[in-house]
Amino acid sequence: MLELDDIQSGVLRPRPTPYVATYILLRIDDRRAGRELMRRLLPVVPSAAHPERPAAECWVSVSLTYSGLVALGVPGDSLDSFAWEFRQGMAARARALGDEEESSPEHWESPLGTPDVHVVLTALSPDRARLDAALERAGGALRELGGVQALWRQDCHALSTEREPFGFRDGLSHPAVEGSGIPGSNPHEVPLKAGEFVLGYPDETGNLPPMPHPDVLGRNGTYIVFRKLHQRVAAFRQYLKQGASRPEDEELLAAKMMGRWRSGAPLALCPHHDDASLGADPRRNNDFHYADDPTGYKTPPGSHARRANPRDASVAGVVRLHRMIRRGTAYGSELPEGVLEDDGADRGLMFAFIGSHLGRQFEFVQSEWINGGEFLGLGEAKDPLVGAHDGTGEFAYPRRPIPRCLKGLSRFVVTRGGEYGFMPGLRALRWLADLRT
Repeated sequence: MLELDDIQSGVLRPRPTPYVATYILLRIDDRRAGRELMRRLLPVVPSAAHPERPAAECWVSVSLTYSGLVALGVPGDSLDSFAWEFRQGMAARARALGDEEESSPEHWESPLGTPDVHVVLTALSPDRARLDAALERAGGALRELGGVQALWRQDCHALSTEREPFGFRDGLSHPAVEGSGIPGSNPHEVPLKAGEFVLGYPDETGNLPPMPHPDVLGRNGTYIVFRKLHQRVAAFRQYLKQGASRPEDEELLAAKMMGRWRSGAPLALCPHHDDASLGADPRRNNDFHYADDPTGYKTPPGSHARRANPRDASVAGVVRLHRMIRRGTAYGSELPEGVLEDDGADRGLMFAFIGSHLGRQFEFVQSEWINGGEFLGLGEAKDPLVGAHDGTGEFAYPRRPIPRCLKGLSRFVVTRGGEYGFMPGLRALRWLADLRT
């Protein structure tokens, strides 16, 4: 059984709908102060146990970068036991992730991607009042604590439409984790082994994932990927308008690129028209397969949703080995409906991806499924929405009597920065606080 009382709540708990969140980055200038911060955060960070309590919907999470573990004085043999992708950091992995040209680390927001980022605090709540209370608790851990510096803050929120900036209902899919007691959103998906998401337990291969040592440091922890992604909403709207003859075609084109209608209704269940009631119903909007649509007349194989999670479709590789817990929160103001010109505002999503295997989960999906198409038999075709396009990209989808091919895809999503973090278990937080060397 999962030791829920030692796992941070933010690892397993689905986020409430709607919700607000804040991300804060810290730098540790004095290791003794950093260790004291870990000690002070212990009563602030809740565990994944007792989901029935009202406080379960509001929490603070803490993650550490590799530089942060170094700053705390973690012994060298323990540092060397962490995943090599984590030790390198996201900025060093930019090419593999498609973070090149305008998305390259040289253009990222400071201090993202630099050795100065040591701690990532995340506070999340269904509403602003409870979020402020959570931030006050986190701020109390920092108060009058010299040697730890706050560097960056990003406030996030649910848009008035409860959708992401491109206009699609978001946060619909959540895998079931064996032993967590939390149901998944897809009734056809067998719960995944706990080791896919939490270290110290068998994963889908039947083995224990490599775990940092000593055991108290690695067990019940996990890796987390933070990404700030700027969305070019006006450019996306312009592209749809240029490719469609009437507004109805714009919506169909958007749905084909995403794999769902903006309401959240999947093309797999309503391929010809939107169904807002279906999209809003969590009991039905993930109740579908892809295997009965191998050609993709309903849901194009190259669409974003089908790439990110091919479900039971026939693809190269084992889909269950690449599943992640994925969470996104909007930031910035909304671009008013119908506006086609960019207003210069920064808007997009803060993403968090959770999994035990940075390489075969996040990095594989990003490089092979999002920025490649060979696993689908699509050659070098990239994800039409979030792929690293350069203005020459194409997206083809099956249609009778002949397929349709869209050309001239540009980059609609630009990486503004990110970090690889390690979310330790609560006993590991105490171990870090008690370091003496």
